[in-house]
Amino acid sequence: MNLETLAEALGLKCKCCWEKLKTTEVKGGYAGDLLSDVMANSNAGDIWVTRQVHQNIVAVASLKGHAGIVIVQGASPDKDTLDRAGREGIPIMVTDMSKFEVVGKIYQLLSEA
Repeated sequence: MNLETLAEALGLKCKCCWEKLKTTEVKGGYAGDLLSDVMANSNAGDIWVTRQVHQNIVAVASLKGHAGIVIVQGASPDKDTLDRAGREGIPIMVTDMSKFEVVGKIYQLLSEA
């Protein structure tokens, strides 16, 4: 499933790298706010669900080869975060939903794909 399909199904708002939504495939997902945990346990192609908004999330997503980042609970990424994500080509999407709700919906969508 590509990011565009996932974003449309969940009503996510893309904050940067819109051009990558059609071409980026989501292979799995990971939910976490502890950067060291995400670095140790997530996989390339995962969509990362977090509440973090600082630019270090982009560094981790880039290092791990994540498909993109979903920021939950109505949080907004910092300007520095969006600037870095744009430079590194990491799509960042936001939602008002809780992490629990987003993860459940993503799991269901990926299981049906």
